[in-house]
Amino acid sequence: MRVNMIAASTAAALVVAGCGQAANGQSGGSEQPASGVSEAADFGAPSGEYRSEERHRYITFSYMHQGYSRPWVRWRDWDAVLDWDAENPEDSSLSVTIDATSVDSGVDVFDGHLQGERFFDTANHPEITFESTSLNRMSDTEGTMTGDLTIKGVSKPVTLDVQFNKGAYEERSNVYKLGFSAIGTVKRSEFGMTYAIPAVSDEVEIIIESEFTMPADE
Repeated sequence: MRVNMIAASTAAALVVAGCGQAANGQSGGSEQPASGVSEAADFGAPSGEYRSEERHRYITFSYMHQGYSRPWVRWRDWDAVLDWDAENPEDSSLSVTIDATSVDSGVDVFDGHLQGERFFDTANHPEITFESTSLNRMSDTEGTMTGDLTIKGVSKPVTLDVQFNKGAYEERSNVYKLGFSAIGTVKRSEFGMTYAIPAVSDEVEIIIESEFTMPADE
């Protein structure tokens, strides 16, 4: 499978943090170069514990089906906690928990197939998790996050390419908000899911989009 996940994700992502400066909803100021890390980047949101916002969070995965198409599947229910360090984003951390039973292909029969023993085996492994272990800033808006992805009781290191989109204070909701995108690739065979390879690709792409919020009075 390939990733843009947590677990996490998973996640992603599966969630998804810790790159540098992006638009913070304010005009003016000098633009930073496309590459390189600024010493005093303004991320628009302070340090603290942020949670993924239920209405604006997505973890999807895609695979090649017999060479004909790339179906997309998502998890409906998941949560992520981002411990955000605005001064040193590379010291931030992310924890993602996915309800594996919430897998949604849009086809009920196939959802049951994915929950079965050949794939996620949700009866015995109802959760998928991702715990970040390191973050590398490559510029003020881009970086990579590495962490442990656990599926069916098997943990493997996964690296996600992360894009920092925006940080700002939202007066209407009285929250600080951060937005990230992430993408990565995993091989399902490494997690004990070998059924139908190679007709159904071993590589799976995971794409994560998530907004994180923290109440402004915390």
